[in-house]
Amino acid sequence: MLDSLEKMLAKGVDNPLLRFGLGKGYLDLGEFPRAAAHLQRCVELDPQYSAAWKLLGKAHQGRGDLAAARTAWERGLDAARGHGDKQAEKEMTVFLKKLDRQA
Repeated sequence: MLDSLEKMLAKGVDNPLLRFGLGKGYLDLGEFPRAAAHLQRCVELDPQYSAAWKLLGKAHQGRGDLAAARTAWERGLDAARGHGDKQAEKEMTVFLKKLDRQA
């Protein structure tokens, strides 16, 4: 699946959904830097995409960049609250609390 998404991107297709799919695919494979790059582009294209912010935080966390993870989740909370995405809001709140306990 990632191959076909990468081919679409190479052909010039670039949109939040494509970037989200690539980011999630690479995150699932544990390729955190590649996941972070695609998810970062996703939220640049659509800053209100709360699910992308959530996964971007996970990608940063996987890379060991907890400050960037915190920033992504905080921005994601704003996006989630902005359009009533209660589930994403709850999840990112939990992620931030876990980070606070680790600090």
